Amino acid sequence: MAIVNRTPDSFYDRGATFAFDRALARVDEVVAEGADIIDVGGVKAAPGAEVGVADEIDRTVPLIAAIRKRYPDLIISVDTWRHEVAREACLVGADLLNDAWGGVDALLAEVAAEFGAGLVCTHAGGLPPRTRPHRLEYDDVVADVIVRTTGLAERAVAAGVDPAGIVIDPGHDFGKNTWHSLEVTRRLDELVATGWPVLVSLSNKDFVGESLGLPVDQRVYGTLAVSAVCAWQGARVFRAHNVAATRQVLDMVAVTRGLKPPARTVRGLA
Repeated sequence: MAIVNRTPDSFYDRGATFAFDRALARVDEVVAEGADIIDVGGVKAAPGAEVGVADEIDRTVPLIAAIRKRYPDLIISVDTWRHEVAREACLVGADLLNDAWGGVDALLAEVAAEFGAGLVCTHAGGLPPRTRPHRLEYDDVVADVIVRTTGLAERAVAAGVDPAGIVIDPGHDFGKNTWHSLEVTRRLDELVATGWPVLVSLSNKDFVGESLGLPVDQRVYGTLAVSAVCAWQGARVFRAHNVAATRQVLDMVAVTRGLKPPARTVRGLA
């Protein structure tokens, strides 16, 4: 799942794909690099300038429409917690609603059901959108993640969302400190064991930076390492900035696990 943000203040690229033409060009790049899903966002996750519903729609919906026209078979996701934005995105061809804020808008699931769209059910520790965690405590963070994400998944099914389109996301860094995110990473197999497909959004996040003592522009290798850990445990979707490198890591893990054959095997055989 390739990240394409139409925001002027993204934590990673600082607005590199805010301009419409640059965002569409980035879509072409990541498709060529092996992306299966394009995730379009119009509001950065961190606190910052207010972005209203109309502005979020203006940032995301025209791009989704353009992507759908250019790539009729590509899976398109919209990163939003607002049902109004989700509806407009689905009207122009979005396939998946990536709700990173833990179902704060219950109508989002109803939109997914209405349009036959998929839904990402994320753990955010009960925080309101665009707020940072502060001294949050869990008796068992993984248990809390499982209860909240599977609860959201069950709520979505009750609202009419196709279970085959539901994915759960532990929400690394969302409602968590670095210790929490590392614990979730180590025990990701417990989320996989719920039976719901697991999405992880690890790319260049603070828990990687704090683990290695590195700024945001030097976290690629750390991101790839935890991506491999999560892939080995069975995560199915990886939301990433660095698509080509992530694709290669995931392919290597899949080959090592015996889930796909090597691309070429002549060593010692030719």
